[in-house]
Amino acid sequence: MEFVQQNMIWVALALVSGGMLLWPMLSGGSSEDLTPAQATLLMNREDALVLDVRETGEWTSGHIPGARHITLAQLEKRMSEIEKLKGHPVIICCASGNRSSSACGRLKRGGFEKVFNLAGGISAWREASLPLTTKS
Repeated sequence: MEFVQQNMIWVALALVSGGMLLWPMLSGGSSEDLTPAQATLLMNREDALVLDVRETGEWTSGHIPGARHITLAQLEKRMSEIEKLKGHPVIICCASGNRSSSACGRLKRGGFEKVFNLAGGISAWREASLPLTTKS
């Protein structure tokens, strides 16, 4: 007990970092992250759906060809549009990977089995020199 009192900051830091590690598992938001190269393979080999959850302005500035656009805010309301794809792989992307991680949890709770997060989002896709389109 004396150790805890003398090292309160370190104990708090350990608790917070442990909680951050456990949060994805406890919230049901854990998903497998894919690199852009892995995502491309999944798209080509298993006809994975790419779901872009960015805002409309971000979407129109460039998105992955063939991607479907449903903003994160609309995902719950529009889930029925992709219900028939529950058995297919779904790759979710956003600008950097944060919003898509949240969307992965929502889809998993909605019964989707094969949900993947594009690690680094569209930024990582651009850095890998992969194509983007502005066509709807």
